[in-house]
Amino acid sequence: MLRQWFLAMDMRKLVGENCARIRKDRGLTQEGLSELCGLSQQYLSDLERGKRNPTIVTIYEIAQALEVSHVDLVTPTE
Repeated sequence: MLRQWFLAMDMRKLVGENCARIRKDRGLTQEGLSELCGLSQQYLSDLERGKRNPTIVTIYEIAQALEVSHVDLVTPTE
């Protein structure tokens, strides 16, 4: 059970880091991405810092706004 909690923490951090990286690569601010995907800037800020646990629907909406596959948000970059 504890291991699952650590994996969940890592996944939140991974999604947040990928979201921030792709957003910046696209030249978008959090506010700009917020307007494209319909989520608040505060939610995106929390997500990028690994403080939110996004649903698959949220990941999909962010991916659509960033014009990437949802898989890009959950795949390690290394």
